[in-house]
Amino acid sequence: MNAPTAQPEASSTNTTLQFPKIGSAFDGGTYAGLIRGVGDQPDQHLVLLADEADSINWNAALEFAAAAGGELPTRREQALLFANLPEHFKRDWYWSCEQHAGYADYAWYQGFGNGYQSTGHKSAAGRARAVRRLPI
Repeated sequence: MNAPTAQPEASSTNTTLQFPKIGSAFDGGTYAGLIRGVGDQPDQHLVLLADEADSINWNAALEFAAAAGGELPTRREQALLFANLPEHFKRDWYWSCEQHAGYADYAWYQGFGNGYQSTGHKSAAGRARAVRRLPI
């Protein structure tokens, strides 16, 4: 499926952009919403892919996400997923793609029971979901 297009409705007083409904099936997954680009990166549509992995360490989670056709979400993306699609997650913690800046053996995760973000040792067994990003 192609990336969503912002097609303004014809109107002399109002312009409406058409995007998928959050939570709807889209591009092989579930549409999670828009995420703002960082620095010179473009804003992106975020799609949560269907597969889930359980009891895997961080390196295996990275491999799982790539095999699923996506990547692990960033911490910002995980916060958006917690806000927009909490029903698509077990009440557990999920690996992000981000390593801890000061400790190479640790990576960030998102708790989907309480919304808490923290770090865990990369050897810990957690859950993983993959996302796909579609630049706007």
